[in-house]
Amino acid sequence: MNNGLYYALCGALTLGVLAGIAMMSRVRWAAAGNLLSAGCVAAAIALTLWRGGIIGDTLLWICAGAGLVAGLAGAWRVAMIAMPQTVGLLNGLGGAASALVAYVALIDGPPIGIFGQSAAAVALIVGTATLSGSLVAAGKLQRLLPQQPVRGRARQLITLVSLLSALALAALIPALDGASQIAAALICAAASAALGAAFAVGVGGADMPITISLLNSLSGVAGAIAGMAVSDPLLVAVGGVVGASGLLLTRIMCRAMNRPLVGILAGGAIAPKRENGEALRPEPEDAPGPEPEDAPAGGPDEAAALLAEARFVIIVPGYGMALSQAQERVRELADWLERDGREVLYAIHPVAGRMPGHMNVLLCEVDVPYEKLREMDEINPRFAQCDVALIVGANDVINPAANTARDTPIYGMPVLDAARARRVILCNYDTKPGYAGVENPLYSDPRALTLTGDAKETLEAILAALAAHGA
Repeated sequence: MNNGLYYALCGALTLGVLAGIAMMSRVRWAAAGNLLSAGCVAAAIALTLWRGGIIGDTLLWICAGAGLVAGLAGAWRVAMIAMPQTVGLLNGLGGAASALVAYVALIDGPPIGIFGQSAAAVALIVGTATLSGSLVAAGKLQRLLPQQPVRGRARQLITLVSLLSALALAALIPALDGASQIAAALICAAASAALGAAFAVGVGGADMPITISLLNSLSGVAGAIAGMAVSDPLLVAVGGVVGASGLLLTRIMCRAMNRPLVGILAGGAIAPKRENGEALRPEPEDAPGPEPEDAPAGGPDEAAALLAEARFVIIVPGYGMALSQAQERVRELADWLERDGREVLYAIHPVAGRMPGHMNVLLCEVDVPYEKLREMDEINPRFAQCDVALIVGANDVINPAANTARDTPIYGMPVLDAARARRVILCNYDTKPGYAGVENPLYSDPRALTLTGDAKETLEAILAALAAHGA
């Protein structure tokens, strides 16, 4: 295959990946876009094997088949609730693949020159750090590791020493050869792994969606740099697409949480932007007036009575909905309300759940019409008009303390203004602080009705009460 044809195919496949990503922004075309991008990546793999003259290697196809079977089995078995940690793990595997390409290019490949060796050393750092950071993030999401961020001088020292060591070794690797270059590359990889792990353990639960999107970006960056090391324009292009899209998503998430990326990387609770010394989102002045004397005392029957009288309901899903797999009951409740002419909308916070778009995926899984899912900026002005805000497993993203509780991880973070609704029904597992560890004053608000326990069971009880009420 001549270079002209190869570069043309590389460009076409890269455009195909970009087109697939663009299609994923529309629910109607999302599945087709995912298939298009995956198909283009599969074709890119076949093209690379063909150009390299190894497409007929039997051992290679045995390994590829084993990986395909393992991937399909894992994807089939993983529950939707475990999707965030699965995405984190896949980010890590992408970094590991790039690190292996870089290592082989340094140690066992054809001569690649000073530039190629330098690029391989950088890819080794980024890929290995992505692997270790992703494993720690997945472990946190799976609750195999402590949820709270690890801070302190020891972590800062490990981060600084590992970063400087990795950079120094990366600069030294091109000047070495033989056993000394192998040793330097292995030590560099070990230092990079320590760097990635130290970064990830310092990130708290409130910032986990940002961490996942950032690690996704880094996996693409590692691939692009590895492509430079082995002079593969296709790997550079596709890796660049993944890196850029992940970085854009990271920036969107940071803006949604009103937190600077540098502060998150530093591992601290960073003060958000302020205007004239006040929180960027002050407590709304048009909050509901004095609470009525007959504020509900609790129980599914009271919740059903409130919903039966409501004409406009906003449902706020959160991680608890995913944990209890209550999305089907949420849809049934919305259907019951809409059959009687009530308006029902869903308020989606950008960082609800454990990864970007987590709630959208769960609700679309049960055929909730996408046009009923409203983003935060669009839905917040409507909370003051709604009769009931129904919270299903959400805490931090509806915590009004974000407007007032200084020196906390969520201070200044834009939240859904559920507290402005005439009534609030909270279907949460308990009244403990959320993942960010900040008390939620909504639980003690006289206008709020709190129903603790498994969200799915709570919604089933409310549905039963509504059926009895309707009868």
